[in-house]
Amino acid sequence: MKAITIEKYGKQVPLVMSEQPLPTVGEHDVLVEIHAASLNPIDFKIKEGKMKFLLNYKFPLILGNDFAGVVVKVGDQVNTFKPGDEVYGRPRKDRIGTLAEFIAVHEDDIWLKPQNLTFEEAASIPLIGLTTYQAFVDLLDLRKGQKILIHAGSGGVGTFAIQLAKLMGAFVATTASDKGYALVQSLGADQIINYKEEHFEDMLTGFDAVFDTLGGAALDKSFRILKPGGQIVSISGIPNARFGKEAKLGWMKTFILSMASRKITAQEKKSRTRYHFLFMKPSGEQLKILKGFMEEGLIKPVVDKVYPLNETEQAFQYLESGRAKGKVVIQIKTKDSATNSTI
Repeated sequence: MKAITIEKYGKQVPLVMSEQPLPTVGEHDVLVEIHAASLNPIDFKIKEGKMKFLLNYKFPLILGNDFAGVVVKVGDQVNTFKPGDEVYGRPRKDRIGTLAEFIAVHEDDIWLKPQNLTFEEAASIPLIGLTTYQAFVDLLDLRKGQKILIHAGSGGVGTFAIQLAKLMGAFVATTASDKGYALVQSLGADQIINYKEEHFEDMLTGFDAVFDTLGGAALDKSFRILKPGGQIVSISGIPNARFGKEAKLGWMKTFILSMASRKITAQEKKSRTRYHFLFMKPSGEQLKILKGFMEEGLIKPVVDKVYPLNETEQAFQYLESGRAKGKVVIQIKTKDSATNSTI
């Protein structure tokens, strides 16, 4: 099968279209012919080796973290899915590799594709949808009437997060540029801060929650807008000792994280708030919930550009440029392409 691989970590390391063996299908696995996959910031973080502390991969490494496609084979113990089912999903962290023609995933990590979405639209959802759902439901327990700041509202995560927060009844503030203003407004944002001209920390106060997708200075300043008891969930900040313990990383890595996150811990105590670092977990059950939202028209995917598999390098460059409004998707199987004859 064709796949996009790297031979080592590095920012300048080229993406290679290579031939790889078909994945082995375990008894609880589903083999999926991938029609589309989406790109996410974690993809170039993995490529550059920035996730080595948390994730350990072997080379050649097939990149890609979420997908939509058609089931072509199921393991002996699989009862939920059958060949021909259209599914979408996010494989667990040690089994990534969606920028390929096929992938074997655990049956618990996928669900039936929303019927009203194309494969490209469905592929844009799993990682950002699960990340946002777990941030808002599992960690923040976001409730009607609460106020939340969502950073980078016109980005891939932000476009989904605004819609889910509004669906949950929250007041949503977000940061965006002039080019992203109309988009985040159309998604339901109640207050929009032009980050190029305005400072959110001077304009917002008494917020219940912040969803941080940027890290760095934006994260530091986010503590200032929270009321006592408020919470921050970050997908771009530094993992803290609490995360290390919950993820069972061992005492040494947990100690290293506690040292690296000392500034954040001090900000927590000073502002009487709570900081969570989120590393999303695959969940077919939560994808089932998201499927319902999308089929009812309550949440709509926002896809910026679709690239063919042989232009994945250009797609990576576009995503890293920061210009994308919504998701960047890779089309792997076209309507008139034939299924691999080896299946």
